[in-house]
Amino acid sequence: MENSIFSLKNKVIVITGSSKGIGKAIAQECANFGAKVVISSRNLDACQETAKQINQSQENEVAIPIPANISNTADLEHLVNQSNHMFGKIDVLICNAASNPYMGGMEGMPLEMFDKIMSNNVRSNHILANLVLPQMKERKNGSIIIVSSIGGLRGSSILGTYNMSKAADIAMVKNIAVEFGPFNIRANAIAPGLIKTDMAKALWDNPKILSTVTSSNPLRRIGEPLEIAGVAVLLASNAGGYINGETIVVDGGSTVV
Repeated sequence: MENSIFSLKNKVIVITGSSKGIGKAIAQECANFGAKVVISSRNLDACQETAKQINQSQENEVAIPIPANISNTADLEHLVNQSNHMFGKIDVLICNAASNPYMGGMEGMPLEMFDKIMSNNVRSNHILANLVLPQMKERKNGSIIIVSSIGGLRGSSILGTYNMSKAADIAMVKNIAVEFGPFNIRANAIAPGLIKTDMAKALWDNPKILSTVTSSNPLRRIGEPLEIAGVAVLLASNAGGYINGETIVVDGGSTVV
């Protein structure tokens, strides 16, 4: 593994929303490929438990918990500062945390819900990127990965604002790629389809929605968190060294039908 093009040895990776679901799977696989990982979500206990589980799977302690609420700028600054303090640097930033507190049409959506989605799903990623970019520029090396969604590629009658936020994330990595590519900094997005996570439970736990999704998906199923983690490892490692400004769709083929 150490000599693999996918090796993440000596890399420090900060992953938001990594105490469960997609983020946890990404953290575990990054650790499996040699990285040191920062586990972050709002809940300290959950972060500690995930870090403990990852460390137990490795020969050395490679995971540390640093809780942060992505809606709080001071928390984001603490996350970056403490990660630098504990590990000395940040090589890869993976913005996975997001929220969707509202399901329904635009007309009935409270403005405060719109603001919360945009703040958590776009503003927080913008802040975190700006916090890590200076050190990446200095080293002339770095990778920023944002977990977007196939929702960012199309409209929805019930998830419109969430989709708008995810489209903004796709635009964000393109702009980071153009602006900071000359410093050997890459930025890419991952666009999952329906994945079996707690956040998406309202969708896959609804028999009607699940049937609609799986019947039109070429693989006839929804995805698992581990299937997103592999793409994150690719984009964080030298294997993805010439991938920049792209959005990699991981949806079993649902968007090609």
